[in-house]
Amino acid sequence: MAQVIDGDTIELAGGTRVRYLLADAPESTGGKRDCYGPEAARFNADLVDGREVDLKYDEQCEDRYGRLLAYVSVAGREVNQLLVERGFACALYIPPNGRDRKDQLELLESQARSEGRGMWSACEVISCD
Repeated sequence: MAQVIDGDTIELAGGTRVRYLLADAPESTGGKRDCYGPEAARFNADLVDGREVDLKYDEQCEDRYGRLLAYVSVAGREVNQLLVERGFACALYIPPNGRDRKDQLELLESQARSEGRGMWSACEVISCD
C-alpha cells in the first residue's frame, strides 16, 4: 500500500520512500508551497493512495537521500508519465536513470506546455523551469 508524500514521492508500508523517475512536481511539503504543488499532490493521491503499486527500476535504484527511484504503476497505469502528460510535473532527467525514456517524457511535457494543461496555464512561475 502506498501513501502520497507530495506530487512525485510516495511512502510504502514499512516506511520506504519512492521518488518517481523522470517526473518533477512542484513542491508542497516542508514549508514549501509552489504553484500547483497541492494540485500535483492531490492528483498523485487520487491515483495511488491506499493502493498496491508496481515499481520498475532503472540503472540506479536509490538516490542520495535513501529513497528508491522507480517508475510507479497502479492497475497498469504509469503515474510518472501521467503526471507529466497532464501538466502536474516537469520531465526531469538525472543520469543514468531514464536515458531510454527521456525523449518520450520531454515530448509529453512539451505537449502539455503547448496545450496549457495543468500548471502550464495556471502558474506564472513554474518551479521546474
